[in-house]
Amino acid sequence: MDKLAVLALIVFAAVTALPFVRCTADDPEKVVEWFRALPSAKEKTTQLHFYFHDTVSGKNPTVVTIARAPSTDKSPTMFGLLNMMDDPLTVGPDPNSEPIGRAQGIYGSAGQDSAGLLMTLNFVFTGKEYNGSTLSVLGRNPVFETYREMPITGGTGVFRLARGIATAKTYVFNTTSGDAIVEYNVIVLHY
Repeated sequence: MDKLAVLALIVFAAVTALPFVRCTADDPEKVVEWFRALPSAKEKTTQLHFYFHDTVSGKNPTVVTIARAPSTDKSPTMFGLLNMMDDPLTVGPDPNSEPIGRAQGIYGSAGQDSAGLLMTLNFVFTGKEYNGSTLSVLGRNPVFETYREMPITGGTGVFRLARGIATAKTYVFNTTSGDAIVEYNVIVLHY
């Protein structure tokens, strides 16, 4: 896909998503006020539980390959494969359960000797009390482990200055299609 087509796709996706996501960013003066009040703010702990639907097959995949090294297909770990995702997040494992947001970002196969993904993504919340807020994940995902722990490195909106842990567990993985549903338990500290 050429650069112009990729840019058009990104613009289309952003414009299409705008009605569904309320932006929680404040103007710079409000952010400064928020930071000034921070020393007296009480730190909160929030626990979240949801399912991540990673669909690589079919007519409407939520994941696309954006780069592949010349040696990727010869690698037992698919080393060098890079994917872009915009995966639905739901309250239950059924893809038709209540949507609460999207997982948007990139993951790549970063292990040459063992399967491990480098995950860099945002959980973008669109449901109820967290609408417009995000949590950012940056870490290693050893996909064949039962439980995978990845750091929450920040957040926006309700989750400003978030830090915490996202624990992933594969709920189902279709070895034929490559589609997966992953259960996430997230705990974050924020203000």
